[in-house]
Amino acid sequence: MKLFETYQMKNMTLRNRIVMPPMCMYQATSDGFPTLFHLCHYATRAMGGAGLIIVESTAVTPEGRISDNDLGLWNDDQIAGMKRVADVIHANGAKAALQLNHAGRKSRSASGGPFAPSAIPFDENSRVPGELTERRILALTEAFRQAAQRADQAGFDALEIHAAHGYLLHEFLSPLTNRRTDGYGGTLENRVRFLREVLTAARGAWPADKPLWLRVSACDYQECGIDGGMMSEMIRQIKPLVDCVHASSGGLLPVKVSDYPGYQVQFAEELRRECGIPTIAVGLITDEKMAEEILENGRADLIALGRELLRNPYWPINVAAKYGLDDFIPESYRRAYAKP
Repeated sequence: MKLFETYQMKNMTLRNRIVMPPMCMYQATSDGFPTLFHLCHYATRAMGGAGLIIVESTAVTPEGRISDNDLGLWNDDQIAGMKRVADVIHANGAKAALQLNHAGRKSRSASGGPFAPSAIPFDENSRVPGELTERRILALTEAFRQAAQRADQAGFDALEIHAAHGYLLHEFLSPLTNRRTDGYGGTLENRVRFLREVLTAARGAWPADKPLWLRVSACDYQECGIDGGMMSEMIRQIKPLVDCVHASSGGLLPVKVSDYPGYQVQFAEELRRECGIPTIAVGLITDEKMAEEILENGRADLIALGRELLRNPYWPINVAAKYGLDDFIPESYRRAYAKP
């Protein structure tokens, strides 16, 4: 099965094409440190056979957290705890990536803010965000750079910059939330500027031989918002700075999205085809036959299973056993799959 073939991205070799995408666990301490929950949670998915684990949204500033129980990497004291997370993933055979984020106007943190490109709240129940000054934008770019440097010191194999799901970088990209009239708003090129500066800064602090990629929402599900064509043009503008695109959708606005198994695969396929860049497909994928079809037909390079790996951390080795891939089953667990 192609799903169980290795995959090379720069100096990172994955044992298979199965990815655990970043999902907030809301189990960090109030000052952003990981807990025993994180060690158990991520070690179990690595033990269960995922090739790549992307650790959940990790904030580059205290007020950039989605909630006050999200991980953070805004100071050096947090490096050691994050290193333990990377270490337990490595110890169980998977590669570890870290997602860096700023929640923008969707932050529920009590640490300050929220902030956004424009003073437009997410919905009628949300706080009105402060419009970021250019000075604050530069400071946030530096915060991403420093967090990338700390992620390297913590031993992560790869880095994902979060520009999806209605958080700060996505807010700058979409004309629905970016009403600025300065150099960070208006034209598509200006709306991409902050993202380009963040990626450039992160690249400068991140080893050149380690992968760095981007998570995007390729559709805002509203007229005049981001769609596949607009996102393709955005990716072409920053393509030299990223090694892969993790293609998701939505999150910018409180709109109803019709979701179904594989509903976001089209975005990974379009970006891969139009931009000539590797992609990660995600979106209610639970079936190995669907995953295999996506890979075999060249619609994406890697397959992310979120909720399925929450329900069943051992999905990869169960699928391997189903198809007779006995070498993939850990020695410790082989008796569970031995024929009577």
